[in-house]
Amino acid sequence: MTALNFNAWLHPSFTRSRSPTFLFHGLANFPISIPIPSLTVTKRPRDKPYSSTTSFTLSALLTKEETLQTEEKPAFNFKSYMLLQADAVNQALDHAVPLREPLRIHEAMRYSLLAGGKRVRPVLCVAACELVGGSAATAMPAACAVEMIHTMSLIHDDLPCMDNDDLRRGKPTNHKVFGEDVAVLAGDALLAFAFEHIAGATVGASPPRIVRALGELARAIGAEGLVAGQVVDIKSEGLDNVGLERLEFIHLHKTAALLEGAVVLGAILGGGTDEEIEKLRKFARYIGLLFQVVDDILDVTKSSQELGKTAGKDLAADKVTYPKLLGIEKSKEFAAKLNKDAHDQLSGFDPVKAAPLVALSNYIAHRQN
Repeated sequence: MTALNFNAWLHPSFTRSRSPTFLFHGLANFPISIPIPSLTVTKRPRDKPYSSTTSFTLSALLTKEETLQTEEKPAFNFKSYMLLQADAVNQALDHAVPLREPLRIHEAMRYSLLAGGKRVRPVLCVAACELVGGSAATAMPAACAVEMIHTMSLIHDDLPCMDNDDLRRGKPTNHKVFGEDVAVLAGDALLAFAFEHIAGATVGASPPRIVRALGELARAIGAEGLVAGQVVDIKSEGLDNVGLERLEFIHLHKTAALLEGAVVLGAILGGGTDEEIEKLRKFARYIGLLFQVVDDILDVTKSSQELGKTAGKDLAADKVTYPKLLGIEKSKEFAAKLNKDAHDQLSGFDPVKAAPLVALSNYIAHRQN
């Protein structure tokens, strides 16, 4: 049997973005992907000549001895993928942070860490690792570490000295249950343990790559990453002259930095080349900013019950948001542009292995809470 691979011709390709910047400019909707059939060619037996009445088909483009058969490729099932991956992450988190002495601090850590959530960051970490040839087992400690740090940021963000929020993931915030003192310490403990967990639990990656991953994570959340975004965000409240450039800085650091860290950690530990890591870094920056643009839109279009957290708090705090600067419709157009730009960064990767990242980008763009 002669086998020809048409997938490279027939599968929709990604187009590299021409603009390296994020700032709002002419926007276009992102393309919708559709499943493409894979094609297999079989050779015609020599003792069965062609009929003179055979209609012209794609097989005529091959040879006179080859006919074409099609087999439908199943579409990527994002819902099943997310359920399986989130369940694996939840089990790993439960195992990593067991209930032990001192009970009070571990209860507080587990209360927020295991409170649910979409687990987007750890799933991104695992998907990036698998995309470059690594395994989920190798990425899982780093994926859990990213979720621990994300949980820390939520605990601290909800404190009265920060956003002063009472509701998170549909439950009372950590300081409302355990008090401000224990909530601060629970966040501190999760932050410290995140690094210990990567260092001690990662298997299947070389020590230099583990060290590189630890450095990457530290930069993502420090004074030039997540913390930088938080500080500029706090100091921008109530200001009248906050423009798009400053708003972009806030969200690229406050929100996108940790999403970027999740993806890059997965790529590093999975054995990705420097070129692959940098393409995935750009992908993560686009979806990180996309995440915040959508978050800003949801904050003014959804209820607290729908969001599982307090709605309208940015408006109440007089914070600058994308809807405030651009309006709802232009913000939605900007989100669509960012989603397309994220897709463009996946050019050159195996489309099958990239499917989870494409679907995650689409999910972030169209999420409702």
